[in-house]
Amino acid sequence: MSHGLLLTFEITILVLAIFLGFEVISKVPTLLHTPLMSGTNAIHGIVIVGAMLVAGAGHKDTLTTIIGLVAVVLASANVVGGFVVTDRMLEMFKKRERRDPDS
Repeated sequence: MSHGLLLTFEITILVLAIFLGFEVISKVPTLLHTPLMSGTNAIHGIVIVGAMLVAGAGHKDTLTTIIGLVAVVLASANVVGGFVVTDRMLEMFKKRERRDPDS
């Protein structure tokens, strides 16, 4: 398989994955958004491991190393942001202490 055909195949898969992801996420009701995001935090943990493997592989290609490092940074930001938002949402469901109006 030639490099041009392989590149065309990979770009086609990328575009289809972007389109499918957009369609699936846009159909999620607001009520289910936070539980869904909590689940995707686990998936992004796997993405971080894969990105670290790419960034640290024993190759001499600088571009692959840079892309791997960018993937690690972006996946880490997504995981941290997801945990922060999930924590804030869970805080909304905790009972607040009531102050005694007599004191």
